[in-house]
Amino acid sequence: MAKADLHIHTKASDGRMSPEGILQCAKKHKLEIIAITDHDTLKGYDQARELAERSDELTLLPGIEITSDFDGRECHLLAYCFDPDHHEIRQLVLDHYRSRINRGHWIIEELAKEGLELTIDEVKAEARGGNIGRPHIAAVLLDKGYVGSFKEAFIRYLSDEQLGSIYNEYYDYQKVIKTVKKTGGATVIAHPGRLYSEEELEHLVKAGVDGIEVMHPSHDYQTQKRVEAFADKHNLLKTGGSDFHGSDKKYKRYFGVVTINTKYVHRLVRLTNQRKEMMA
Repeated sequence: MAKADLHIHTKASDGRMSPEGILQCAKKHKLEIIAITDHDTLKGYDQARELAERSDELTLLPGIEITSDFDGRECHLLAYCFDPDHHEIRQLVLDHYRSRINRGHWIIEELAKEGLELTIDEVKAEARGGNIGRPHIAAVLLDKGYVGSFKEAFIRYLSDEQLGSIYNEYYDYQKVIKTVKKTGGATVIAHPGRLYSEEELEHLVKAGVDGIEVMHPSHDYQTQKRVEAFADKHNLLKTGGSDFHGSDKKYKRYFGVVTINTKYVHRLVRLTNQRKEMMA
């Protein structure tokens, strides 16, 4: 089976491996197609793009995991095969970078109410130039001795339950879907698993998503089959990947294992190529 992994993170967001390292690992695992899908940034893809263009062994698709507002909570939408140089996708990335900084300030203020002192500069330093997120805040809490483990940071302070209604300025899901379509790309619901009810998934389909992530490390066999049946019912694209974050993150062991047949990727590419032709 020709294998593809369409869900991979690098240092540009909350991963621990460089884009170059990802390309090397992908070749080692004999993957034919990959997508770097960092959170709300194309920095990882941009860095890998030139390297991948020199390779005959591996195809790199434009990709990103976009955080969107879905009726007051976060919804992660994977986007693929858009024009990475289109001004609207670049504006989305810029706006979401600012949103992440502002959300970081808000979380830090909430933590200060608990007597935990940290700064946005410390979080930025932990992100090493990448987009900041709660994992970086957790790392700072761990480094300063406020918690004994990364997991404890989320359980005690950073989970949705602990933070309540999390401040965000992300595009809403409808705007994300429209923006990706304008740039010739396709949107896919990321790791739906237990995150959404059937009614909520139907709502996203009605809004215009093109696909749903079937293969993911958090999906057991029954979940995978349920999501696959939903995709068939609505004629959605099927995607999948390892959600790889690097050496010290969960899902490490799934890199090169949780993959999807490239025939599904070819359907994705055909759809986006037709979309671009209609826009020309």
